[in-house]
Amino acid sequence: MNRQLRRFVATTLLILCSCGLLAAQKGKSSSSKSVPVKGYTTKSGKTVEPYTRSAPKSSGSSTSSKGSSTTASTPAPSVPAAATSSSAVARDKDGKIARSEAAKAAFMRQSGYPNGRPGYVVDHIKPLACGGADTPANMQWQTVAAAKAKDKVERKGCDGK
Repeated sequence: MNRQLRRFVATTLLILCSCGLLAAQKGKSSSSKSVPVKGYTTKSGKTVEPYTRSAPKSSGSSTSSKGSSTTASTPAPSVPAAATSSSAVARDKDGKIARSEAAKAAFMRQSGYPNGRPGYVVDHIKPLACGGADTPANMQWQTVAAAKAKDKVERKGCDGK
């Protein structure tokens, strides 16, 4: 396949998958006022069992207290199991979490925006500080405003406190 055809096929699949995820999310949120939360382990090692919480209030863009942020036009994809595995977080000389530019570039190419997407930033679905993998499978395009809101929640810690 030539490059243009591959890009068209990838974009079409991405749109179809996004529509399916959006329809599934709408079906879940309209029928109930609760949201299931998967079990997780906090930074301190405490294990939190799965539970159900009340749905977040929506105002055009929804941000849950666990750090998942989406807009109506870009639903958050599910995180594959490989994206959630982690080890010690690598840091640069300034103490910031080191990020793989190669993984970011690979995600940008896979998504069809190799030179970036105006008004969007590349975001980790599960934050690196919370054990998320620095792989394209754990990355998503997120609007600048949604990214700022998500970052505020993430700074409180991985357990949402």
